[in-house]
Amino acid sequence: MAETTGISWTDATFNPWWGCTKVSPGCDHCYAEAFDKRVGGAHWGKGESRRIMSDHYWNDPLRWDKKAAKESVKRKVFCGSMCDIMDDEAPEGQRERLWTLIDQTPNLIWQLLTKRPQRYERYLPKDFKHNNVWYGATAENQEFYDIRYPIICEVSIQRGGVNWISYEPALGPVSIVQSPLSGFYYNVPPDWIIFGGESGHARRPMKLEWLINLRAECKAVGTKLFVKQFSALTPAAGKALIPANLQIHEFP
Repeated sequence: MAETTGISWTDATFNPWWGCTKVSPGCDHCYAEAFDKRVGGAHWGKGESRRIMSDHYWNDPLRWDKKAAKESVKRKVFCGSMCDIMDDEAPEGQRERLWTLIDQTPNLIWQLLTKRPQRYERYLPKDFKHNNVWYGATAENQEFYDIRYPIICEVSIQRGGVNWISYEPALGPVSIVQSPLSGFYYNVPPDWIIFGGESGHARRPMKLEWLINLRAECKAVGTKLFVKQFSALTPAAGKALIPANLQIHEFP
């Protein structure tokens, strides 16, 4: 967790625990798993224990909330960069602790992200409705967009707040208007979508046309677009590759 972060589309990161199990191709080169291993952890995979965070760590968002209230600003908090909040193997009681923390921090914008959006309705409390919660899902290609986006769209309609897609790593083209796989037409577009190519030595290349087409669709339907990086060895190198006309940093 960090009060400041190198992730360009948020202000801070918070992880109720560390660890996850891979579920789709976007997980193949997981940066969080690699970082966990570098610092001596072993919290990835089915049946592996997750890292539980300290009480001191959990107090930080409460402090951020007080600061945000005093300054009359809304601070965005990405939850979580080192876990999936809908992991079925979340440490006992920690997800429930997160919902309570969100209840207590109305001056923070909680950017929730998962590859398991079908679990939102299973794990969210029935009375959990906050306009400062953004319900997100990762979709690395059209197949997973078609599976995951309709779920978070319905969640945001029922619960309030923003729905958003992390199209990172971009592993194939995505249309937010009409699926070329099923022909399904999306009458309700996402509020926000982040585009990012994969980084690292084993990165899988993206195509510029994917972003060009996505930008045109976002303009047509009013979806806010944030272009994070192109495919490169490092995120910084990927950011440097973005041409001036595609340096788009929009927020809902």
